[in-house]
Amino acid sequence: MLRVYLAGPDVFVARPERRGEVLKAICAGAGLEGVFPLDPAPAAGEGSLAERIARGNEAHIRSCGAVIANLTPFRGPGSDAGTVYEIGFARALGLTVFGWSESTVSYADRCRIADPAAARDEDGRLRDRDGLEIEEFGLADNLMITCGIAFSGGRIFTGPGLDGFRECVGSLSR
Repeated sequence: MLRVYLAGPDVFVARPERRGEVLKAICAGAGLEGVFPLDPAPAAGEGSLAERIARGNEAHIRSCGAVIANLTPFRGPGSDAGTVYEIGFARALGLTVFGWSESTVSYADRCRIADPAAARDEDGRLRDRDGLEIEEFGLADNLMITCGIAFSGGRIFTGPGLDGFRECVGSLSR
């Protein structure tokens, strides 16, 4: 049975253990073993709580054959920074990564919504209030996240609620 690490900010929702149970049940229904970040971790080691969490999550990822990452915008127009780290860590290990998001709005459009002062410069480039260019590729998230997932053999699914997650699970189980 393929073990799949379930990356994402789901650990921050109210009753995260319940969220983990739901995600893992969906995986089990497709013949996958979901590993939630709050599951007991092998070799979490010593150190501060933050260090034990980081080591534990890396150990979880190492013990899995793939990652499904929740890319739903978190505290801004982009995905959770910790999740993005876990995607890169998984890619460095050669794992297949899939992503899902409850948002069907492109990354550029979410940046534009988050920054109403965004405007086009004289060259037609979209820039935020600080003058920094907003990438406009029509992708679900930042190009490095989206392309990294594609380069791993995975893809990103979007849809309301857990629809995108279910599509990731179905794709991985085939």
